[in-house]
Amino acid sequence: MKSWIEIPENSDFSIYNIPFGIGSDDGEKYVCTRIGDQVVNLYNVAMTGFFKGTVDDIEVFNQPTLNAFIALGKLTTRVVRLRLQETFSNEHSPLRILNNVFKPFRTVTMHLPLAIGDYTDFYSSIEHATNAGKMFRDPENALLPNWRHLPIGYHGRASSIVVSGTPIRRPNGQTKANDATQPVFGPTKKLDFELEMGFVIGKETQIGDTVTTAKAEEYIFGLVLFNDWSARDIQAWEYVPLGPFLAKNFASGIAPWIVTLEALEDYRVKGPEQVPAVLPYLQYEGSKNYDIKLEVIITPENSEPATLSTSNFKYMYWNMCQQLAHHTSNGCNVRVGDLMASGTISGPDEHSLGSMLEISLGGKKPYTLPDGQQRSFIEDGDTVTLRGWAEKNGQRVGFGEVYNLVESARQS
Repeated sequence: MKSWIEIPENSDFSIYNIPFGIGSDDGEKYVCTRIGDQVVNLYNVAMTGFFKGTVDDIEVFNQPTLNAFIALGKLTTRVVRLRLQETFSNEHSPLRILNNVFKPFRTVTMHLPLAIGDYTDFYSSIEHATNAGKMFRDPENALLPNWRHLPIGYHGRASSIVVSGTPIRRPNGQTKANDATQPVFGPTKKLDFELEMGFVIGKETQIGDTVTTAKAEEYIFGLVLFNDWSARDIQAWEYVPLGPFLAKNFASGIAPWIVTLEALEDYRVKGPEQVPAVLPYLQYEGSKNYDIKLEVIITPENSEPATLSTSNFKYMYWNMCQQLAHHTSNGCNVRVGDLMASGTISGPDEHSLGSMLEISLGGKKPYTLPDGQQRSFIEDGDTVTLRGWAEKNGQRVGFGEVYNLVESARQS
């Protein structure tokens, strides 16, 4: 499939993608997509009657979030995506003559794509869980007894999820050194990134309803890059007995583009074998993991970018269908725009680790950057960038990037 729109080689935004986001170029936000280096204003497209017969109320494209568009349901959003894909590959497309539809992406401001009502973060990489367990518990029993039986998660803070490009301020909090008798309050000394993917709920349920693994994909609109910023020293002091709190809720970064499940269909792969066998409600059929290449890049202030990690979403032990089935197994309802994050994505070797906690062995083995600087954790002035893409047979579907600059802590 070819497009009449110029698409740079290795662009994340090929004709096979057609993601959705929220942009603005004159102060007014609108639903948009991107192809190559062009952002497409879908409200202006809709004003021409292009979606007549598919979308009755074109005001869903004239919104500050994607929620109303997603709520139309997959039967509609799938057709919208296919119609755009068709017209972008049609030499006689009526959109070619419109001057208010295409904008160079560098002239468009991208915004948080969703009104996120609820956010859950899982802990679903067996490599990450094992690496962390070896650091903090008996290395011979790194995984807690429940880990292989259910996808562990916690409820995070939706209000502090920010779009790519938003600076992150180093958080203050309580910490306690191992040799100290009392905690102290101050800036975290162990600020960390977590390489994650998130999936967006596209169909609501009612309280008491459950979603099976077989039906789960009907409720998943698409995927997005996600950085679950973490303060490891604050986390170590506060997490017993109820889990993460202030160590996690100060900020999370999200990419501006949501890639639909339909665009990722060709990149399905089988997940790892689950031993012991899971309970019936978590069993599934088919390939539910996705071959999505991921990388983490750090750019220190006044220095060059350096790659910290290259991982892959396919490594996840618990897949999205299992996560959603477990999340709703007690009758918990989900709503359009809810976000479920994967948890840190680590792979089987030292080059595929999804956090500084693992890369530096908790600070015991600092990572040396090409310019000679060392990092045990993230420092002020560092910019951390996550990127992700799927590629097969010369076709590429990417997620863009999520990046955040770390600013110094607020003085108390």
